[in-house]
Amino acid sequence: RGRGARRRPAESLCYNPVMQDDLPPLVRQKLDALPKATGCYLFYGRDQRVLYVGKAAVLRQRVRSYFAPRPASGSKSDALVPAIRDLHWWITPTELDALVLENNLIKEHQPPFNIRFKDDKTYPYLKINWQDPFPRVEVTRAMRPDGARYFGPYTNARAIYQTLEGIRRIFPYLDCDRRITGQDPKPCLYYHLKLCGGPCIGAQSAEAYRQTLRHMMRFLRGDTADVLRRLQARMEQAAANLDFERAAVLRDRIQAARRIVQQQRSIGAAPADEDYVATARDADSRQVVVQILCVRQGRLLRQEHFLLAGQERAPDARGAAPRPGLIGAFLPQYYARASFVPPTVQVQAMPDAQALLETYLTTRRGRAVKLAVPLRGAKRKMMEMAYANARENLRVLQAAWDVDAHRQTRALAALQDALALPRPPVRMECFDISTLHGTHTVGGMAVFVRGVPRQRDYRKFRIKGPGSRGRPDDFASLREMLQRRFRRAAEPASPTASEPSRRAWARLPDLVVVDGGQGQLRQAVDVLRELDLLHVVPVIALAKGQEAVYRPRSADPVRLPAHSPALQLLQRIRDEAHRFSVAYHRQLRGQSLTRSVLDDVPGVGPARRKQLLIWCEGHWERLRRADVETLARIPGMNRTAARAVQAALARPPTTRS
Repeated sequence: RGRGARRRPAESLCYNPVMQDDLPPLVRQKLDALPKATGCYLFYGRDQRVLYVGKAAVLRQRVRSYFAPRPASGSKSDALVPAIRDLHWWITPTELDALVLENNLIKEHQPPFNIRFKDDKTYPYLKINWQDPFPRVEVTRAMRPDGARYFGPYTNARAIYQTLEGIRRIFPYLDCDRRITGQDPKPCLYYHLKLCGGPCIGAQSAEAYRQTLRHMMRFLRGDTADVLRRLQARMEQAAANLDFERAAVLRDRIQAARRIVQQQRSIGAAPADEDYVATARDADSRQVVVQILCVRQGRLLRQEHFLLAGQERAPDARGAAPRPGLIGAFLPQYYARASFVPPTVQVQAMPDAQALLETYLTTRRGRAVKLAVPLRGAKRKMMEMAYANARENLRVLQAAWDVDAHRQTRALAALQDALALPRPPVRMECFDISTLHGTHTVGGMAVFVRGVPRQRDYRKFRIKGPGSRGRPDDFASLREMLQRRFRRAAEPASPTASEPSRRAWARLPDLVVVDGGQGQLRQAVDVLRELDLLHVVPVIALAKGQEAVYRPRSADPVRLPAHSPALQLLQRIRDEAHRFSVAYHRQLRGQSLTRSVLDDVPGVGPARRKQLLIWCEGHWERLRRADVETLARIPGMNRTAARAVQAALARPPTTRS
């Protein structure tokens, strides 16, 4: 540094937001052991939850850069680095393998600091079971390598059913469960409505039916002109053969097809297959919507939009330049589940890893794929249209969120006034018992925060006391569940408990709701009084049918108006707790129906159980009469396991419900 050079202030560079000495010893040790290889890395938090998944051409350089001196920038790294308690890495042969592995790990772990689909549900696809002699058409939510043809994904389930409704009038297809032999005595109603060719009665051969589906698949891919020409030729041929009824059916199908084609906007003379990807970002909430326009054979076939989560905290004003990192993170996640990859993907801004993404998409397609940024002409106008749609979808979603937040705020305020609560019930917990004649008795705890379910805080309770011994006792079961829930909050947390477990149990609710009447309320009051929490935690009971709210030290229930937001909020959390507990009860009851005496024998696992069942051929008496020596000679068994089986079978059977 020259003598006249200005020295940067020491506080402007730091291990932001932790110093090297503050790093956990395990992290510091692994940073020194990082290899100079290509691969993926995972950062873990206190509870061993995966916080972030990334890829790197050189793992050692990339991972250590997170802990290098840098100025505070307000990015997500400022919040990520202090939370890191461990890290792990995978070495891959190439960057492409690292990209594929990164995408799979993000889908598996859903790390909070990664950019990902916010609503990571499984989107529906249109599936044609081409592997069958008479392929059926159905809607599915999973793509499998089973020989079927898939179209999608569709973010709007209604859109896929509207597509099917229109397509079926042009290309009649099968969606029934019949076994097609051609020998059925009569067809179904769809045949008479001209929505099925009737292969079940032999009115349509397998080859003719498959030819119809070939045209259907070409139409769905956007090759509409060729399909219309073929339908026109078939209609003219039927008319020439004086088969005017057949010609009229084909005429109606052509008209229906043209109505669908007219709804598809033509964007240029060249019949190209392209996708247009644009993003819109809200500066206040940091929400991002990605819009995709699917162009097939030069026509806009459909559009989809996705909401992203895990965006960086860096400021970004409305209408600002798009962030290439968002597009680069979105593309592999979307095309990993897409049924078709076009030869060209037009993007709003070019991602940094252009070559790597093109290689990945080429691998998915099987042929070359190019990323491009449209700069002028019709393609530039199409990108502007995609951006305008992204902004509009973001505006609609933001308006819906604002309305919903306002509605929940009003409901909480109304509930506070109606029940004279000391503060708004921001966190509410509702408890419900589910049983069948005192067997498989369970409890469920549903949690609402600001009027919205928080499913990660839900808890299941398997009742072990008097309410689970063959005689139903809702009061005893409720007492046991509440004691187990609030005793954890009243006592110091165990040092071995994970951080989320500490937070979930230590946080006291602003309102406890029990499903029932005055009897259930008395049990809840007694439990909270025993734990010295009654003065801290308000408690009420909501009775079914009457929808009356019972409070401690009040003989008369509170009856809220039927359409009041306060009562509707209570009903929602009560119904959610009931659903949750009933689902757990059914799960246990279903498991009990598939269990046998052998499931409880120590030393007998799945492999030995299978051999025992094969040997006795399902006859329990044969297994019961066998001696130790005979059982020990069964493959996989020994004398110790044979004695355990014989002892278990000698005990009288227990009654199962």
